[in-house]
Amino acid sequence: MVQLTQGPDAAVEGNPTADAHYEHPHPRKGFFTDTSICIGCKACEVACKEWNRNPVDSDYTLSNSSFDNSEGLGADTWRHVAFVEQDRQRVEEARESGRALVSLGMPTLRAPGGGTGGADDAGAIRPSARTGARSGPLDGPIDASLVGGLQAGPDMGGLDVLSSLGSAVDSSAVDITPPDTPEFRWLMSSDVCKHCTNAGCLDVCPTGALFRTEHGTVVVQDDVCNGCGTCVAGCPFGVIERRKDGIAQPKTDRSPAPGVHAEKPSKAEKADKPKKNKNSGVAQKCTLCYDRMTDGQTPACAQACPTTSIRYGEREDMVASAQERVAQLHAQGRTEARLYGANPKDGVGGTGSVFLLLDEPEVYGLPPDPRVPTRDLPRMYARAGIAMAGMVAAAGLAFLGGGRR
Repeated sequence: MVQLTQGPDAAVEGNPTADAHYEHPHPRKGFFTDTSICIGCKACEVACKEWNRNPVDSDYTLSNSSFDNSEGLGADTWRHVAFVEQDRQRVEEARESGRALVSLGMPTLRAPGGGTGGADDAGAIRPSARTGARSGPLDGPIDASLVGGLQAGPDMGGLDVLSSLGSAVDSSAVDITPPDTPEFRWLMSSDVCKHCTNAGCLDVCPTGALFRTEHGTVVVQDDVCNGCGTCVAGCPFGVIERRKDGIAQPKTDRSPAPGVHAEKPSKAEKADKPKKNKNSGVAQKCTLCYDRMTDGQTPACAQACPTTSIRYGEREDMVASAQERVAQLHAQGRTEARLYGANPKDGVGGTGSVFLLLDEPEVYGLPPDPRVPTRDLPRMYARAGIAMAGMVAAAGLAFLGGGRR
């Protein structure tokens, strides 16, 4: 819990694995999820469940409020694709709110090859105060070196989720032009654990079940977790959850680790023992496919994504790619595009999973200003100490000032 003594920005300047004191530092890994090209196919959900052997969490029917059947992240769903339908009026409102984010009167930079750099210069490139992305006016030219977007290509056709895990999708062959309709639009958003720089769940875990990996991600150790649920309250995003009934099962009753085959029980044992979900009662969340990462492989969700909406790599590269994508969309007039999780000055020190959103975070079920609960502990302890000292002083004065009458 370095941030409790050195301030919330202690781990932000570099890799958060510095807190874990690894001898051989590794670059921080993370996701960039571009919701503007997500088609809602849920291939990432399926791939995540298949690889991690997570149990089903629905009866395969649509919910009453959406075409989505899983409805949110949880112990059994580590990747979740939300469906948000918006009419044209809401789209325009989102566009105006996005335009306000880059129209803060910030100093302008002269674009290479022309322009005066003034506020009304069509060639000026403005840095966003919140995202750091550079964007130009809607009707002005933009330097191609600032965009760096992927080229449109042929239709990918059908894609089998399982077979796609064998090789990554060629990003140069994917059309990343956001779909547009005159009446309404769908916002498809693939959500996942944020793997925060300052992780609240990691701070409050009493058993050490949660740990920071050498890649900067946060992982739960199933065999160490006692199911207390403290981490559930410590996550500002509501990502982590205890599986099933919330009662931790003995370690002997838990399913083996992925890749390890348990002995097949007899028919009598099956009849006497009710079927239990894997790691019932234990806190569960996305591991960013830690087992695949250690072998140099891409996480299952990113591997299966047919549109490259989910990208995986070094977080620094992911943030740079996200900023370029925002600049590209702004140049196309889509000012509603904004980044989430790329700001190292937010309440969690930035996240390992960076998102490109097309509306306010609340629309996607994300907190607009996430804040790790342990951030205020030093100030709380200081105030408690002052209050305690005041009570002791008051008791002492009462004892000394009082007397027998």
